[in-house]
Amino acid sequence: MNGEEAGFLKPLPHDRAVQMDKKPDIRLFLILLPTVTIVAYFFVYPITFLFYSGLKISKESLGLENYLNIIFNLRYRRSMLNSIFLSLGVTFVTMVLSLMLTFFLARYNYMGKKIMVALVNFPLAFPGVVVGFMVIILFGHTGLLGQITEPIFGKKISFAYKLSGLFVAYLYFSIPRVTFTMISAIKKLDLSLEEAARSLGASEIRTLFQVIFPMLVPALVAGSALCFATSMGAFGTAFTLAEQFEILPMLVYTETTLSFNINMASALSIVLGLITYLILTLNRILGVES
Repeated sequence: MNGEEAGFLKPLPHDRAVQMDKKPDIRLFLILLPTVTIVAYFFVYPITFLFYSGLKISKESLGLENYLNIIFNLRYRRSMLNSIFLSLGVTFVTMVLSLMLTFFLARYNYMGKKIMVALVNFPLAFPGVVVGFMVIILFGHTGLLGQITEPIFGKKISFAYKLSGLFVAYLYFSIPRVTFTMISAIKKLDLSLEEAARSLGASEIRTLFQVIFPMLVPALVAGSALCFATSMGAFGTAFTLAEQFEILPMLVYTETTLSFNINMASALSIVLGLITYLILTLNRILGVES
């Protein structure tokens, strides 16, 4: 081996090797810096501020009083339970209706299918306030349902300003979201597995529960998570319809703007986010196990 080859194979000096090792770390830091800054500014700081503000009882004292009031105060507890049960009910009904609608849209070809898809997608074009106003037009005191039922029953039937009215409104904009979340998953299903199950004597219901549903678990988990999170946090529709009830998003608004109780509003916000996160985590765990 000549001198040039021997020199070429010499190990790098220690200082130079250390510098080369540091360069990737600096580049990684520069790459992650914008992401870390955004997460810290828009997530970590607001959540920390809300949690700390919820602990404030006065300017000089901290405690869990605001958080405990959500459990022991009748008004706050009722609002929390209204939000949870409303969101769970909307999620269940939405998943059932959306699953049937999704199969119909994905599996069958018929005249006017594009128009049908456009109509299903139509509610997504409206903000929550407009959806609430549409529910008032249909089911309000002077709405269409009242005009139809008054000559028949001698009184107007209306429920726009009750939890049932908000339930219908949430269904209106939740079904399209879940439908278009699951439609691609249903189109990708292996039809040969369904045909094999039927050829072995499995009924339609057994094929549905033992063959089709297991393959749709990821889409079902994603759809139900989207629906529940949207129902828990929706504000515009509730703002329009919430006259005879309270839910957590409306309570946060009233505590902030009408009562000027920022500390209580912060505690309610943390509890709202925590409930949603826990339900979504449980949903994801059940989806993985199944």
